[in-house]
Amino acid sequence: MRSVWNGSIRIGAAAIPVRAYGATEEQTSGLHQVHVTDGGRIRHRKVCEVDGTTVNAEEVARGYVLPGGETVVLTDEDLAQLPLPTSRAIDVQAFAPLTQIDPSYLARSYHLEPEPAGVKSYVLFTEALAQSGRVAIVKVALRGRESLGLLRIRDQVIVLETMLWPDEIRTPDFPFLHSDVAISPSELREAALLIDALTEQFDPSRYTDRYREALQALVQAKIDGNEAVQPAAVAQDEGAADLVTALRATLVDRRGSADPVASAHAAEDRAAGESATAKKAAGRTRSRT
Repeated sequence: MRSVWNGSIRIGAAAIPVRAYGATEEQTSGLHQVHVTDGGRIRHRKVCEVDGTTVNAEEVARGYVLPGGETVVLTDEDLAQLPLPTSRAIDVQAFAPLTQIDPSYLARSYHLEPEPAGVKSYVLFTEALAQSGRVAIVKVALRGRESLGLLRIRDQVIVLETMLWPDEIRTPDFPFLHSDVAISPSELREAALLIDALTEQFDPSRYTDRYREALQALVQAKIDGNEAVQPAAVAQDEGAADLVTALRATLVDRRGSADPVASAHAAEDRAAGESATAKKAAGRTRSRT
């Protein structure tokens, strides 16, 4: 498994060199969009809405659209100049009880592995953080932007949880929040007893994705019933076709003439016709003699 980030946990003047790995793996359905008539995959292209051309990755930049419709174009070089003080560090800001952090703030999880030179410092920090019963509040730059985060301990490994910023958390505002709802003590007591009756230790192994299991069974049934289709091979690579079209247009623009490829084909057809005419004439001459 490849690391997605490497740097150090910075606590004041101390630094623990680490590598970050994705801690979760979302199990997708495995389904793709296909053409219902022949099973061919449906591909999505990046198309410029101004000139309608397909845009390659190296031609894509970021843009900030102004209220009037104008766009400020920002290239990778522009973005690289922005200050990211935490680009190579997980900078510890403070420590706090985990119970004070609403789960809505949590975004993605990463396992942190120590570099060989930092194993002792890593283990020391892990033990101290576990005994404190707190988490470390940090700042870290991942995927080109700075994020808030926290460090917690799971199975003796430091887990980095990236977090949303406060202005990214929506405040709920529903009509029922502003109305008075009458609840009797007996109703509240009955609801509490129901919760107590259903309370148990959380065991994640007890829960399975029944939809994904049913989907896999459905796919297997279609395979067993010989219902799989083999999409026909694409006659010409789409990228190559786009390249040929672009080259033709470039030659037309530069020469100021008709399509050079079409002209070449026409010339070949004329040559073939002239050759056939010459052969027929030669045959008539031989027959007269």
